[in-house]
Amino acid sequence: MTRAGVTAARLTEAAADLADEVGFENVTVSALARGFGVKDASLYSHVKNVQELKVRVAALALTELADRAAAALTGRAGKDALVAFANAYRDYAKEHPGRYAAMRMELDPEGAAASAARRHSELTRAILRGYELREPAQTDAVRLLHSAFFGYVSLETAGGFRHHSREVDASWSSALDALDALLRNWPPTS
Repeated sequence: MTRAGVTAARLTEAAADLADEVGFENVTVSALARGFGVKDASLYSHVKNVQELKVRVAALALTELADRAAAALTGRAGKDALVAFANAYRDYAKEHPGRYAAMRMELDPEGAAASAARRHSELTRAILRGYELREPAQTDAVRLLHSAFFGYVSLETAGGFRHHSREVDASWSSALDALDALLRNWPPTS
């Protein structure tokens, strides 16, 4: 690639691809410069530092997953919406492990507000409308679902379920059935 082809957007995309290949923690300006066939210094006219680059990758990943989840939710409600959202989340994490890791990066309040992080909560709340949960139960359920999806996918992608003969997909399906049952029978908030 020539220097003229380098833009902040292309750097972000390339960094996201690199994160999927070598791990988010291994993304460096030097590795990107090599990929673009330029010197490290020439990339600093597009990004301030590796931290800014990683924040950009996190924002890209949040947007990509929000777009995928929104498409999966279209026309669905209740358990169908829950399963579609959960599968979109899990599939994205498995297809893009570096981007998935980037989404877990802590963003400053301004960066979080500018990202698609809020959309993730709004999409989860859209699922919960089918369960007729009101506040504060709705916020509690949003946190539970995000924690359940994150925990399961993190353990699965780290190989944490390889020690047992039960199929991981069967356990995933059972977990979604259990979450659906819980959401339909949410305990009253005190």
